[in-house]
Amino acid sequence: MTQHPEGQDTEDGQDLEQDYAEHGFAGRLGFGDRPAVLAVDIALAYLDPASPLYAGVDQAVASAARVVDAARAAGVPVLHTQVRFAPGGADGGLFWRKIPALRVFEQGSPLALPPPELAPLPGEVVVTKQYASGFFGTSLASTLRATGIDTVVLVGLTTSGCVRATALDAMQHGFIPVVVRDAVGDRDPRPHRANLLDLQAKYADVVGEAEAVAALRIRGSAAGHRTGMTKS
Repeated sequence: MTQHPEGQDTEDGQDLEQDYAEHGFAGRLGFGDRPAVLAVDIALAYLDPASPLYAGVDQAVASAARVVDAARAAGVPVLHTQVRFAPGGADGGLFWRKIPALRVFEQGSPLALPPPELAPLPGEVVVTKQYASGFFGTSLASTLRATGIDTVVLVGLTTSGCVRATALDAMQHGFIPVVVRDAVGDRDPRPHRANLLDLQAKYADVVGEAEAVAALRIRGSAAGHRTGMTKS
């Protein structure tokens, strides 16, 4: 029983998720004991119809805000990644050349700012990055490890880009990646769905908003205190 090269369902009608599971993919990692929520690149650039990166992801951003609020209420740390480039993209390298629309994240651009409901609070870590993964060329892994975090709950934008890259690197750095399907979004449903399926199959646990919020409340109560993290 094999999958068609084009990525279609198997010949006997089984869907892709079942086919992956039957071939030894899609194991469950589960939540660890010390989670943190990471809000990935949630910026007005994806919400303003005048922006070249507009993605129509308002529902995903609303879900992300609810997950972040639940984490804060439970005393679970919240961290943020934000894309910032030096004037002219001097620190953007090949990524800047490959995607001209990244100019909306040039230093001083209002489109690079998060919407008010997802603005970092005082004391929350903000990781500035120039590439897709929140771990590449940043202090994120060291910050998480120093504070005892074992699970990274990912919300943000976009599913096929920086969310995927950050989830993959989280696993490779030894942190359990949990992607909240309702709280991530993309400019088109096709790459969004495909990447969620692939993440669940190989690199992360993909869960709904309700499951993520419930787990954060349980583990926040069990920890009994807020992990100390300072803004960088």
